[in-house]
Amino acid sequence: MQKEEFYTHLCEELRQNPALYPYYKLTHGSEQQQRFRKSYFMQRLAYLEKYIDTSKPLNIWDCGCGYGTTGLFLAMNGIPSMGSSLEYYIDQLENRRRFWQQYGDPSLFSYRYANIFDQDIAPETFDIIIMQDTLHHIEPVDKALNLFYAALKKGGKLILIEENGACILKNLMLFLKRGNKKIVEVYDEKLQKTLLMGNENVRSEKQWLELFRKTPFTLLEDSLSYIRILPPCSYRKRSCQEVEHIEQSVWYPKTWFREHCFFGLNMVFVK
Repeated sequence: MQKEEFYTHLCEELRQNPALYPYYKLTHGSEQQQRFRKSYFMQRLAYLEKYIDTSKPLNIWDCGCGYGTTGLFLAMNGIPSMGSSLEYYIDQLENRRRFWQQYGDPSLFSYRYANIFDQDIAPETFDIIIMQDTLHHIEPVDKALNLFYAALKKGGKLILIEENGACILKNLMLFLKRGNKKIVEVYDEKLQKTLLMGNENVRSEKQWLELFRKTPFTLLEDSLSYIRILPPCSYRKRSCQEVEHIEQSVWYPKTWFREHCFFGLNMVFVK
């Protein structure tokens, strides 16, 4: 299933299932706001596609799978994956699988409610670990990176898709929301235990690279990617493709703007 078809069905699901709002606002707001959100969603999905080699069988772990959208996209393309999450909305996943069974085999996506440090994962189990808006929540992060490295097969990839911790606007929004308290203790009712968690502890390119340098991981050459800088009003008379072209051709080459103004940051690390 191509990305555009998947997006069309996803929007159909969102209209039928209001419980997925406000996490997914793809069908809310003005037309330009919807295109703004679609562009970000589709660019992230395209990044995943680029680094997942579907020519061979893969064992994929979607760590921090949330509502399971990535796992469902993979399933619609015949790719099995295992998701894990500590989010309350994991309870929505069975409803979602019922919706998507009309388009493919959603059973290819399995999931569990689990803390990564409590999971018994055999060494060299996975070909790919997807970390989308997840790694900034996991603490202690150095222990987590060692766990992920051990769980990957030789040559396996950790795909990191994050918000850009050096983005000036994002930092201001987060400071107003939680101050400088970037690590907190949270009591998990389902697990009946207290967990250490990153409080939207997003990091910059330099901070992520510094963390990964302390591990045997290697940054995959040319995998560094920044996305989204222009506001919703930019989509008033432009398509998603036109805005993305402007962002990547005009703003992206300018290092300062790239590092401090783009909203999204993607990288791939290899074992």
